[in-house]
Amino acid sequence: MPQQPLAQVPLDSKWHWQELGHCRNADPLLFFHPQNERGSSRARRDQSAKRVCASCTVRLECADYAIRAREPFGVWGGLSEDDREAIHRKIEQPRGSHLTNVRGSGIAAAKELVNEAISEEALGISHFSGS
Repeated sequence: MPQQPLAQVPLDSKWHWQELGHCRNADPLLFFHPQNERGSSRARRDQSAKRVCASCTVRLECADYAIRAREPFGVWGGLSEDDREAIHRKIEQPRGSHLTNVRGSGIAAAKELVNEAISEEALGISHFSGS
């Protein structure tokens, strides 16, 4: 698999949302996998990070940044590296290119895929109705 380019910061990036992220109160190692982590260990860590993101008030800003910047590492806005790569494949953008330099375009292009990535089903959360 070809190596991804380092993140390309969109021209209109604003960073105030980062100060409001729920991840600021969590262990940063939860959001970035150690070298050579694979399989169920990585899936469990990603799922735990996504749970932090799921209730975060700036999740969409974070996901938008990560999609547009092609952020190569970590869980951002509830999206793992694999989730973001799948989004880029589905919206058919050439590898390494920006979606656009307009804030919100990452979410606009992939809103359903973003919501699906942190859905109850994706996170393994189920609500049981009482009988």
